[in-house]
Amino acid sequence: MNPPLATLPSPTETAMPVLAPHTVHDLRGRAVDELQYPPLSALVIAGIPGAGKSTALRRFFGTTADGEGPAAGPEGSVVLDSQQARNRWRHRLDWLPYPLWRPVVHIAHFAGIRAALRDTEGPVVIHDCATFGWARRLISRWAFGYGRELHVILLDVPPTVARAGQHARGRRSHRITFTLHCFRWRRLMERLRAGGTMRPVPESLVIVDRSNINEISRVTFAP
Repeated sequence: MNPPLATLPSPTETAMPVLAPHTVHDLRGRAVDELQYPPLSALVIAGIPGAGKSTALRRFFGTTADGEGPAAGPEGSVVLDSQQARNRWRHRLDWLPYPLWRPVVHIAHFAGIRAALRDTEGPVVIHDCATFGWARRLISRWAFGYGRELHVILLDVPPTVARAGQHARGRRSHRITFTLHCFRWRRLMERLRAGGTMRPVPESLVIVDRSNINEISRVTFAP
């Protein structure tokens, strides 16, 4: 299990009760009680491996570490974590080193994302690193194609903290793969600091760190 998200000092300012994201919102160092999205959102929880994506999904949407399929979250949401696909395929392929069957997990995860965006009547919540353009383009194309607004939460943590998260859960990314994720993440954050946005452009983009995401009480979906 990942360490608690609250690993940094908590913001001291009075929390904003509810934020309905509609543009780029950098919440680092700020306090928000609730994030509220439209009912047919495709909401991506993004960050480098070990950043705390799965921990956030468990906290806000009730997923479990041993789930093998899309989870039913609150307000009719469907939640997809890549760990679900890994758990599902472990029964057949765990006799092989994981790097050899990692592509199967990725294919299964993205097939599940597309099916959920197509077939689910409520919101869809997606676990993704957001460090590969092809993955962002696929999710964006499917979301818009099925009449959904795409929203993204970027969980920004230092590589050292993410590495500690990997060690805590007993799952470590290959050094070169992790370095590549960190390089692309850093490039994305530099683009945002310069006033740009990620591509494809989502309806909203929220940037959080491990301290202030712990101040968020809930993530909801409402008209």
